[in-house]
Amino acid sequence: MKTLVIHPDDRSTDFLKPIYAGIECTVITSKPKDSELRNLIRTHDRVMMMGHGDNNGLWNVVDGMMCDYFIDKTHAPLLKQKKENFYIWCFANMFVERYKLPGFYTGMFISEVSEAKMLGIKVTQEEVDYSNNLFAENLGRIVNNGPSLLNEIKSVYSHENCPVISYNNFRLKYA
Repeated sequence: MKTLVIHPDDRSTDFLKPIYAGIECTVITSKPKDSELRNLIRTHDRVMMMGHGDNNGLWNVVDGMMCDYFIDKTHAPLLKQKKENFYIWCFANMFVERYKLPGFYTGMFISEVSEAKMLGIKVTQEEVDYSNNLFAENLGRIVNNGPSLLNEIKSVYSHENCPVISYNNFRLKYA
C-alpha cells in the first residue's frame, strides 16, 4: 500500500513519528505547492495526516507557529476517494464527519499539559508523555490492520489510572 504521511515539522508532535516509522511511506514535513500536494494525495493509496489542527483541518506549522492549513476542505474530495486515511489532530472528528471521510480519526486529543489544563484535567508532564508514547507506539504496531484497528488501539491504549488516556481513548473513531 502506497502511503503518504503529512506531518508538519513541529517538535511538539515528534512523539507521533513511531506511527509511521515501521512502514514504507513518503513523508512530507513542509507544505509543498498545492498542485504538488494534490498530486501526492492522488498518487498514494492512503494518507496519514498528523500534528496540530482544528475542525477546519491540519495546520501548517512553521517555526512553531500555525501559519495556514496544510489540509483543509479543498482537499476533502481527494481524501474521500481513498479507502482509508488517518486524521490525527485535535478536533479532526469534526473535519472527518463534516466531509464524510474514510478512516481512523481523533477528537480533541490531549498531547500537552496545557491542553489538559484547559479541559480541567490535572495531569503531570510524565502522564502526558506516557500517554503520547503509548498511543504512537501501539498505533505504529497495528497501523496496517484496517477496520479492526479501532478496537485494537482502544484495547492497548488504555490505563485506568491515567485521565489523559481515558479522555483520548474515548475520542478515537473509525469511519
